[in-house]
Parts: sequence; structure tokens; C-alpha cells
Amino acid sequence: MPVPLAGDWGGPHAALHLVPGGGTLDYDCAHGTIGPLLVGPGGQFTAQGMHSPDHGGPVRVGEVPPSWRVRYSGIVSGDRMTIEGNVETGLQLGPFELRRGAEPMIYRCL
Repeated sequence: MPVPLAGDWGGPHAALHLVPGGGTLDYDCAHGTIGPLLVGPGGQFTAQGMHSPDHGGPVRVGEVPPSWRVRYSGIVSGDRMTIEGNVETGLQLGPFELRRGAEPMIYRCL
């Protein structure tokens, strides 16, 4: 039985924080959530989640950002991960190359 992946992963343009029940992603000018990440044979995984674009400037009180379903997929090999997402709008996220415990390098919206 696969065990959910956990821990903090970072790299160019993305940060991933995972706990056994799922996690959060931050990437350039957007953020999202991801369901439990169960790694199968060969290190491959898929997971469902949500994607929300960010914008420059302050967030207004009561502002609710738009959010869309996304299907994440990728592969884990040791302390390295490649992850990408297909948003229901047709937007492609990544691929992002992450390493367990690495500091992310994310560009925020201006």
C-alpha cells in the first residue's frame, strides 16, 4: 500500500508543502492545493487539486480569488521531483523541478 509523500520541496519557480492528507503549492504569481500524493511504481504520481492565480497589489478585504480544478502529475526519484499540472481551463503549469528541503525561488506578482 503506497504511503503519502510528505515534506517541503523547493526549486526554481515553485514551493510544495506536503502532509499525508495533501498540501499546498506556491508558484510564480499563483498558488494551489494538492490532494494526497501517493507515489506508485517507478515513482510516478497523480493527484487532484485546485489552482488560484494571484495578482499584483493588495488583496482587498473579502476578496475571493478565482479557483479551478487541476490534475497534477509527476515523478519522484530520491530527493528529486518533477511536477506539472493541467488546469481545467487548459492552462499548463510547469513542469517544475523540485528537491526535498531546497529553498524555493518564486517570483511574486507586482
